[in-house]
Amino acid sequence: MVSTLEIKRKAIEFGADLVGIADLQRVEGLPTVPQDLMESYTHAVVIAVAISPDVFEQIATEPTPLYLHHYLAANILLDDINLRLQREIMRAGFRALAVPASQIVDKGNWMGHISHKATAKAAGLGWQGKSLLLVTPKYGPRVRLATLLTNAPLEPDSMLANRCGTCQRCHDACPAAAIKGGSWEDHPQTREDALYFSRCVEKVNEDFAKRPEIGKPICGVCISACPWGKPK
Repeated sequence: MVSTLEIKRKAIEFGADLVGIADLQRVEGLPTVPQDLMESYTHAVVIAVAISPDVFEQIATEPTPLYLHHYLAANILLDDINLRLQREIMRAGFRALAVPASQIVDKGNWMGHISHKATAKAAGLGWQGKSLLLVTPKYGPRVRLATLLTNAPLEPDSMLANRCGTCQRCHDACPAAAIKGGSWEDHPQTREDALYFSRCVEKVNEDFAKRPEIGKPICGVCISACPWGKPK
């Protein structure tokens, strides 16, 4: 048997800053690659690694090489934690699949195997902000995420209400003018309801990723602007 408390304890011990459990019924219909990715599983263990808020204090209108390093290092740590959790659950006799923290497998739709933001929201780690990034009460959007799918009978966490309110800071800061600034209690019906998504993709791919000191499609400006988790 595998204990929910023990899995959470192990996740923190391995290096996660946040961990939550989602019942996959909460994300039924979520697009995945492949389409039947979630069929063999009932729950998700979702972990977050926080990036130092000091990294984002240096970001005003564009990403920095320092942010690139922390971004990549956090993804490596997430994958390591996830693989170790996968081993723990498999040893207990259950199925487990660690989904990569940052891997685009559908470049047409700019998708990974699964939306970690959606599973993290379903696991009670935070809510989807106006940028569509996950916003956590403690760290704001200054986290990286990873998902582990399993059929272990874990106890799901309660979900959090959206707390963005009337704040428009990410909308005002976006260098691509990609954030529409809408509001929702749970999540928008489509990505396009929240974002001019093509503007974001074009900015990170055709500008930031082509800068020799960056070389990756990252930004960080809306993260830096968010008041949740910002240093006092």
